[in-house]
Amino acid sequence: MRPLALVLVSILILWCSASVAQQKKLVFIILDGIPAQDLERVATPNLDQIASQGGYARAFTGGQIGGYSESPTISAVGYNSILTGTWANKHQVWGNGIQSPNYQYWTIFRYLKQARPDAKTAIFSTWQDNRTKLLGENLPQTGYLKLDRAVDGLELDTLRYPHDSQSDYIHQIDQQVAQEAATYLSSQGPDLTWVYLQYTDDMGHKYGRGPSMDAAIQKADAQVGLIWQAIQQRQQKGEDWQLWVTTDHGRKEPEGKGHGGQSEAEREIWIATNARDLNPHFFSGKAAHVDLLPSFFRFFNLVVPEYREQELDGYPLTGPLSFTELSLEGSDTIQNLTWKASAATDLLKVYWSPTDHFAEGGQDEFFFLGEVPSDAKQYILPPDLAKKSFFKVLVVGKHNSANTWKVAGNK
Repeated sequence: MRPLALVLVSILILWCSASVAQQKKLVFIILDGIPAQDLERVATPNLDQIASQGGYARAFTGGQIGGYSESPTISAVGYNSILTGTWANKHQVWGNGIQSPNYQYWTIFRYLKQARPDAKTAIFSTWQDNRTKLLGENLPQTGYLKLDRAVDGLELDTLRYPHDSQSDYIHQIDQQVAQEAATYLSSQGPDLTWVYLQYTDDMGHKYGRGPSMDAAIQKADAQVGLIWQAIQQRQQKGEDWQLWVTTDHGRKEPEGKGHGGQSEAEREIWIATNARDLNPHFFSGKAAHVDLLPSFFRFFNLVVPEYREQELDGYPLTGPLSFTELSLEGSDTIQNLTWKASAATDLLKVYWSPTDHFAEGGQDEFFFLGEVPSDAKQYILPPDLAKKSFFKVLVVGKHNSANTWKVAGNK
């Protein structure tokens, strides 16, 4: 083969490789306030079909109970934990008022746009604040993030959707949102899409566990089905689509109405996905909202700046892991770092930092402490370090990293 022909073949291979990479499409759907036990009791054929291609598992939200990362089991708090891969002590969304988000903790939308400015992004939501406040579209603090398509704010249109005491208008908005999402996905194939549907939470607050909630779950499943059908149509074109469906919180027992606290029922969530290569952490019951963002990174093959990756609180739910469940416990005389090791032994590197400059837009310097085999499952910090009122610990393995903090009052 002549040299020119070799060059042309090489260019063609590179072009095809880039084309394949660009075919990755991700959708995540949040169905508001559905307890796992209710979801599992009700017929949900569309969610079942999605999970049959990947998996379904119970998980949790709310951070560490009694610890520095404890987060209210409230809707917007959960959304932002998914979007940023961090708990409320970092992203600073403590309630549905979304008063002062810390945009230093980027959302998946900003990460993708930063890496691929040409990526198409979309949101279809029954609550406008998801776009305007959580994603912070067009705000200087988010680098003037701009989405390619947004369908939201319908809850403000009282002429088209007159508010009623039974919240049927929310169901009608959910239906419109789902239909708009399905149409756009089918016709345009955006790279990243967020869909949020609210009606199930309204029924939970009004009626708690029972026929009304069951019916709302079935309606939500049918709406998910519209989106799933659109995704399947796009898959026939050779595109690689990954779908994640979850809820933002559980509900108080026994009636299943309220939420916001740290009871097991309020903290318990669930995740359904068509993703392949799900790892044991996904099925462990220890997976969390914050694990979704690093899972999204793996799907998109996103290379994240190291100083940002060091701040993430989650573990990928797909692919190999070195360790999970990193925890720091002890007193002012001893601090013990523990974790759950993966099946394969890895050599973990342990670092610490005395500062939290990241939260203010800076970077923290991490100092090397030592190395330890992952199957040791613990590492005792030096006594002089244990005396400090605040510090961060970073553990880095071959396949993933994680951080934990010591904060005064949370030993």
